[in-house]
Amino acid sequence: MNIYQKINRKYSDRIYIGNVPIGNNSPISVQSMTNTKTSNTVETINQILELQKVGADIVRVSIPTFQDAESFKIIKKKIKIPLIADIHFDYRLALKAIEYGADCLRINPGNIGNQRKVSEIINYAKDKNIPIRIGVNAGSLEKDILKKYKFPTSKALVESAIRNIEYFDSLNFNQFKVSVKASNVFLAVDAYRILRRHITQPLHIGITEAGGLRNGTVKSSIGLSILLLDGIGDTIRISLAANPVEEVKVAYDILKVLGLRSRGINFIACPTCSRQEFDVIKVVNQLEKKLEDISFPLDVSIIGCIVNGIGEAKIATLGLTGGHKSSTLYEDGIRQKNKLKNEDIVEDLEKKIRKKIYELQN
Repeated sequence: MNIYQKINRKYSDRIYIGNVPIGNNSPISVQSMTNTKTSNTVETINQILELQKVGADIVRVSIPTFQDAESFKIIKKKIKIPLIADIHFDYRLALKAIEYGADCLRINPGNIGNQRKVSEIINYAKDKNIPIRIGVNAGSLEKDILKKYKFPTSKALVESAIRNIEYFDSLNFNQFKVSVKASNVFLAVDAYRILRRHITQPLHIGITEAGGLRNGTVKSSIGLSILLLDGIGDTIRISLAANPVEEVKVAYDILKVLGLRSRGINFIACPTCSRQEFDVIKVVNQLEKKLEDISFPLDVSIIGCIVNGIGEAKIATLGLTGGHKSSTLYEDGIRQKNKLKNEDIVEDLEKKIRKKIYELQN
């Protein structure tokens, strides 16, 4: 049952980061970034693999020093997922990253240096067919733009982006995407809306430095949902002061709610009250943990009583409606004869979910 309203995405050009298409109506890709020391190659590789496991399409790795560049060379050989090299201040690190196989560069025009340095990066990227993200950030605008506007504004962010886009264009380089990030939701949304009216390059969207897990999730969900509903955004990153694995999970939750991408189990669960016949919160938490390995999209409703339980169960692929001592299971909207004992719900429902996914895949 398709209950989603189709979102008409704005046109954008297409580029590729490794084998991942960005733009021109390709699936919105999910990014995250390692927060390990890049020089610790074992920890960084393990974190990238963990991010890949939960669904990241692309991972960004910071390269602050030449030692880190050498570590990146080792990491790249061990990893299949596309890697973006995050470069600030020293343009020579960007050249090293390209040499060592980066699938994309992220450079910040506010701190990377003069146009000669940028042109060296572009020429090498062009030679190796490597795309670049022009990453404008409210916290690190060029000095002259900040002097002109006094403080970060949406127009300041867009002016910085357009300036650099025009320079890239003058060098006949079109393999790039753009971001205009801010920690303020209104500032970021306004900047992206203005920029989308001026360019057709793919947009990487996000609310930068959004905060901790709870507050950052709320801010990112509000800001990105506004943009995505406007059809704006080709690739996203949720910026949280938390385990980056959580960034990927939140990104997919946002895309799932908007009907833009689906991954894993979509649990429909009641907030609980005294009518619940089993511990809904405990059951959902345990099932989420047990079923983290599943990428196949499936709607599962877990409702503690019959008030809304039957209605939700009838529109989910699998649905559970709470009853005294045992609860009723629905499959594809049809009530099943055998009930699940409440004390065995977690184990029994996990088996039912895995069996259903196997049937749908085969």
